[in-house]
Amino acid sequence: MRRRGVTVILGALITALLAAGVMVAPMPYVVLKPGPTVDTLGSADGAEVIKVTEGDTSKSAGQLRLTTVNVQSQVELVWAIRGWLSDSDAVVPRELIYPPDQSEKQVQEQNAQEWKQSQTSAETVALRELGYPVQVHVRKVTPGGAADGVLQANDVITTIDGTAITEQGQVTEMIRAKPAGTALTVSYLRGGKAGTAQVTSRADAKDGTPRIGVELDTQQPHPFKIEIDLDKIGGPSAGLMFTLGIIDKLRAEDLTGGKTIAGTGTIDDDGDVGPIGGIPQKLVGAKRDGAQLFLVPKDNCAEALRNAVPGLPMAEVATVDEALTALKTFTSGGTPKPCSAS
Repeated sequence: MRRRGVTVILGALITALLAAGVMVAPMPYVVLKPGPTVDTLGSADGAEVIKVTEGDTSKSAGQLRLTTVNVQSQVELVWAIRGWLSDSDAVVPRELIYPPDQSEKQVQEQNAQEWKQSQTSAETVALRELGYPVQVHVRKVTPGGAADGVLQANDVITTIDGTAITEQGQVTEMIRAKPAGTALTVSYLRGGKAGTAQVTSRADAKDGTPRIGVELDTQQPHPFKIEIDLDKIGGPSAGLMFTLGIIDKLRAEDLTGGKTIAGTGTIDDDGDVGPIGGIPQKLVGAKRDGAQLFLVPKDNCAEALRNAVPGLPMAEVATVDEALTALKTFTSGGTPKPCSAS
């Protein structure tokens, strides 16, 4: 074979190998795909997602499905191209999911922690909705402090100067809002009996901050034991659907009305619904799994409208109360508040 022919063949072979190498070389992207949805009222891997013991529960005819996003972390050019051409997938810079200063393991551990916190907040909000409020109680009284001899350990503080106390931070804020030496009217429950006392704040010896000399904690007495068994999913975005699932299980009323409702959104202890990532993929996953309505966090509505899925109506929610209203409206044949772009 002539030298020129050999050179052409070698050149073509090298080009092909280089092209193949480029196609399989790691890319600085990840691909977001519609993940599985899970009925919070049902079971997953043979176990109840929300298990309630030591209390009566009800069964619903419909479903309340949380939604997820699958992240393909190792992306080659061929997968990136497929993602760019896909109607349901999204190719995003890797650092958006895995920050440069964190390893994949660290991100997964953080997601697991946020997942657990979302469950705790969901339980707090659901139980409050069911009539079991959060209580601020005295864990310890400082000997010789302003409250010594006035308040006792395990007292439940109900009001200060007539303002209802529902969060531990309120007590500190109200004490510090007035100068040391101010007399505060504290109402409390002690052994189930109501009482009222005057406590005069004192300046801290170190920094002069007004204090009354108590250590506080919160509790939420209720007769139920609630467990959420779903460890393969991370992040806080299932908080809203967990909250609704707990309420539905412990309330005689069927929130679903026999329909399949999906949704997403973080939840905090105040019952506020926060935005999440991956809304386009979650909408696709919800429609795929039969959702008839999708609950969208208010701050995700603009993005959701840009990625609306035909045949899947969306309801805007900013709080758990708004989500409950949306469910009631939808299951009774009405139209819940739709997402708006603003």
